[in-house]
Amino acid sequence: MTDKPEEYSFKIQKHTLWKVSTFVLLVLFVISLLTRGFGIGSDSSINGAVIAQPQPEPQAPPTNIKLNLDDDGALRGSEDAEVTIYEFSDFECPFCGRFYSQTLPQILRDYVDTGKVNLVFKDFPLPFHQSATKAAIAAECAKEQGKFWEMHDKIFDGQQSWANQGPSISVPLFKQYAKDLGLDSKFDSCLDSDKYAKEVQEDTAEAGSYVSGTPSFFIGNKKTGYTLLVGAQPFPAFQQAIDEKL
Repeated sequence: MTDKPEEYSFKIQKHTLWKVSTFVLLVLFVISLLTRGFGIGSDSSINGAVIAQPQPEPQAPPTNIKLNLDDDGALRGSEDAEVTIYEFSDFECPFCGRFYSQTLPQILRDYVDTGKVNLVFKDFPLPFHQSATKAAIAAECAKEQGKFWEMHDKIFDGQQSWANQGPSISVPLFKQYAKDLGLDSKFDSCLDSDKYAKEVQEDTAEAGSYVSGTPSFFIGNKKTGYTLLVGAQPFPAFQQAIDEKL
């Protein structure tokens, strides 16, 4: 007779424990949804883009956007191309690296090298990337000697070697890239003095008035307006946006 009350008491505790566990799991699930939905975290990503601040999920790409951008970015391709791609990028951004390696080669081959499209690179180093600003300055220092795009490619090719490592690792590598490209010693002094820091800051301020994350792209021209693409989009997304403007 004494066994049954003990068995009954155990069943009550087990049932209570099940209810408490279910409630805790439900609370954790709701918290997870909320934090993911608002992009909490300094290095959040949405649709393959690193965002500078929390933002909602983007909707369909806006088109016919009017821009008033400075034309001081590095140009790749013919100045007479019918369509321009403005790329707002961060050399340390992993999604920018993905665009560089997976999508850009086909854009260059099918559109830039054929004279239909040109590409303008605009600096947008995000503050939580330790060496992004130094990388942008390195590219500008190389531009002094006519080697911007060569340095651009070197920096992205070596991204895994220096990203998230800080200037003590990245700066010596950037100097080695300069030597590999045959740049003279002026590059080192340019980089050490942060000669183009102000220009990079101005590009960043300009970028911040149009986009909130990297990489971001405006595709079009002043006459027809621009289509905005955000993130490391696959080539077909660029192809559709470009062909609509040609």
